[in-house]
Amino acid sequence: MTHCDEAVYVATLILLYVDLPDTPLRPTPQDQSVARKLYQENVPLSVVEGALLLASLRRLIRNSDLPPLSPIRSLAYFQPVITELQQQSLPKGYLDYLRFKFQKMAGPAQQP
Repeated sequence: MTHCDEAVYVATLILLYVDLPDTPLRPTPQDQSVARKLYQENVPLSVVEGALLLASLRRLIRNSDLPPLSPIRSLAYFQPVITELQQQSLPKGYLDYLRFKFQKMAGPAQQP
């Protein structure tokens, strides 16, 4: 994990989170707590970013015939995908692919 202090890690993670579609415009104290916990567990920001993008893309490509999903209310929503990527990391270059795909699908207004 690239060394950065907790405040930078938490701020970066929160910015990535609130820039996603269907997330709150402002983080809650619980979101801040989840971000600090991820820092304390030494989860690399790249893993968290990958999880945020992957989960968001899964929502965006969801079959439009299905009922709409409710908005995301907490950073904790992404914990299962973070765990998934900790167990099986993304292939080299895949994070860049997710960023590109997300920009393309979410439009220019939504950029992590």
